[in-house]
Amino acid sequence: MSLARRALLAVGLSLASTLFFTATYVFNRAAAVDGGHWAWTAALRYLCTLPLLLVLMPWQGGTAPVLRAMRAAPGAWLAWSGVGFVAFYILLSVAAASGPAWLVAGSFQTTVVAGMLCAPLLYRDARARIPRAAFAVGVVVLAGVLLMQVGHARGALDAHAWFALACVVASAFAYPLGNRGLLLHLERRGTDLNATQRVFGMTLASQPAWLALAAWAWTQAGAPPMGQVGFAFGVALSAGVVATILFFQATGMVRDNPTALGAAEAMQAAEVLFSVALGALFLGEAWPHGIALAGAMLVVAGIGLFAWVVAHDARRGTREAEALRGDRGG
Repeated sequence: MSLARRALLAVGLSLASTLFFTATYVFNRAAAVDGGHWAWTAALRYLCTLPLLLVLMPWQGGTAPVLRAMRAAPGAWLAWSGVGFVAFYILLSVAAASGPAWLVAGSFQTTVVAGMLCAPLLYRDARARIPRAAFAVGVVVLAGVLLMQVGHARGALDAHAWFALACVVASAFAYPLGNRGLLLHLERRGTDLNATQRVFGMTLASQPAWLALAAWAWTQAGAPPMGQVGFAFGVALSAGVVATILFFQATGMVRDNPTALGAAEAMQAAEVLFSVALGALFLGEAWPHGIALAGAMLVVAGIGLFAWVVAHDARRGTREAEALRGDRGG
């Protein structure tokens, strides 16, 4: 497969994952409105995700390679799952209990640029650079998201909403940082695991944290209501399994291409579009108009620009590689 096709396929897979990620905000907010404790919301998602992944593992390379990799470097797995799964989802669940779903969904789109900004902290090679073209498009997409936020806000944010905003922005950095960190760890050790195996390993490594959080939630709120368990199972299946595997597959395919990797991560901005569309089609909510509509159009334009930048960058890389082979042949 050519570099350009691989990069565009990764962007497409990440965009598909976004549709399944969107369920997180709706289900989490519904659980919070019904009185469910945020700690149960966080713990139940990953406690439910593990058995769902176990069912898939026999057809996805098995658990043995994952367990070997975890035994060889347990600290790395605990650390990166702690960042990319535990910190990410605790912060997101706290935010859902403190602010409306539109604020959480929109603010998480800071991840459009978060992964690229994390690159200099992780890498010591060419990937440490922030790809300027992709970053510029990311800023355009983020501007569109902010316009949609303004259109939805209809007024000033209260203290709870500001707290939710801070939690979501921190969560938006934790998710790509944990994913990139684990990919880099596996690369350095020469360990080849597919997307499902990586998701399974991080889910398994994070279980002690979720069990501890569940025990604390029990002391604070008692047993979770069945409605909250149902919402958590829905999030586990949609976001914890389907969306996360698609996203990890996408980022794994382009781990060596900073522009394509940033673009794949930036596709999460489409969550705002999907959440608005699903709300309008199935919940009777209003379609965006005015400033919000302008923001939505800017997000769509940004996604198209990302596809162009990725394809252009990949074609240039292919030409440079062919020229290098020609020089060596001469």
